[in-house]
Amino acid sequence: MNSRPHFSLRGSQYLLGGLRLVVFGSLVSIANAYGQPPADKPVEVIVQAASTKSLTTTIEALGTLRANESIILTSNDTKKVTRINFEDGERVEKGQVLVEMTSREESALLEEARFNADEAKKQLDRVQELTKRGAASQSLLDQRVREFEAARARYNATESRLKDLVLLAPFSGAVGLREVSVGALVSPGDQITTLNDDSKMKLDFTVPAIYLRSLSVDLPIVAKSRDLGNKVFQGEVFSIDNQIDDVTRSIKVRALLDNKDHELKQGMLMLVDLKAASRDALVISESALVPLGSNNFVFVLNGADGTVERRQITIGERLTGSVEVLSGLNVGDNLVTHGLQKIRPGQKVKVLAEEEPAAEQTGDSTHLSDLIKQNNN
Repeated sequence: MNSRPHFSLRGSQYLLGGLRLVVFGSLVSIANAYGQPPADKPVEVIVQAASTKSLTTTIEALGTLRANESIILTSNDTKKVTRINFEDGERVEKGQVLVEMTSREESALLEEARFNADEAKKQLDRVQELTKRGAASQSLLDQRVREFEAARARYNATESRLKDLVLLAPFSGAVGLREVSVGALVSPGDQITTLNDDSKMKLDFTVPAIYLRSLSVDLPIVAKSRDLGNKVFQGEVFSIDNQIDDVTRSIKVRALLDNKDHELKQGMLMLVDLKAASRDALVISESALVPLGSNNFVFVLNGADGTVERRQITIGERLTGSVEVLSGLNVGDNLVTHGLQKIRPGQKVKVLAEEEPAAEQTGDSTHLSDLIKQNNN
């Protein structure tokens, strides 16, 4: 007869119990390996005090150049161009005649209006002399005054229409390309050319609204463009918009750049570096942050009983190795920077060392082992 292995029920129970002990022991070992201390044993941590630091924020943005003054030259009436007095790209002075659209009809009407006004003035002067001698009535004088005023008004109206047919430069600057020729029929809105005052250039760019409190008029900026070989141009903030864009959450800023050599052109893209006004900010080490979703927390040491409290904070600008705190902390609050993975709210802790405040750190940060050695010594 072949013998077959036999397992008793009691033996199986002992075997399962042994497996449970092994598994439980393994879990305890894993927990200890990850540094989970007994509930009554303080956790060893390193802390750092929240401190203030003077911050000067450098904001980078992309901006677009606009001429200080810019217009599209167009006609006020539908007329034929009879003369063009500029060349493409020419520099012109304020008041210079650029385009003429005069005709014989307008000139003749102006001459007629001038003759009627002069004749009405002569009749008025004659009646005024007669009135002084009592040879003419006051009603006749009033009639001659009305006739003269009407004739003068017609003359002024005709002269104004004739002036509208002569296009003058409203300011000094450079004209663009000529879009029409002599003899062309132009209507209101038809582009004849452009005129830009490029002695100074407006640089428009947007800044995130988080930097609003750091912006002010007259702040210096540095701008450069690849189109000009990254040549640097100096300027300053001229104005700040009165509203924040509700989609991009940014605000429009305008700076002025000197352009005495006329190198900058309208529409050019420029990289802007803006040094915002300095401010006193509360800063902490970035290692003290405990992000959770879109929120940020820190563990603050309670000096009275040696426990830690989890506190939500609002952060601002991120710096190298540190971060600005807008709300939720006070100067001097001690924050846990090392040992965060071992603590929970209300946990008792043992402070091994205190890091130098983030506002005073210079060069390489001190290593954890060095801090512990310094504290032990």
